[in-house]
Amino acid sequence: MADGVFDENIIPEHLAAYLADPRHHLLVALDGDLVVAKLSAVHYMRPDNADCFYIDEVDVSPDYRQQGIAKGLMEYALRLAKSIGCQECWLGTEHDNEAANALYRSLDGKDQAFILYEF
Repeated sequence: MADGVFDENIIPEHLAAYLADPRHHLLVALDGDLVVAKLSAVHYMRPDNADCFYIDEVDVSPDYRQQGIAKGLMEYALRLAKSIGCQECWLGTEHDNEAANALYRSLDGKDQAFILYEF
């Protein structure tokens, strides 16, 4: 695992439970056997609306940034979301994360004004 891909050490039991749920998706980019980037997402079902795809995190190791890896993961995730019937895809990022905002706009993402509360 390259530095910066995950925020903390992976907890094997949590990883196993995550991967066992078919609505959880973990995409990784490899350099040989080394995981250099990841995208985690959830196929989110709603009782009153169409399914959507929530992208929780996109992280690339600092040594591998600016090489198109995050864009490749995003493009794959968007195709995956469509293939499983999700009619929209959403994610959030900070206003000052210039690299992420540029990436998401390059994929025709439409930024929305919203307030995020963290508990």
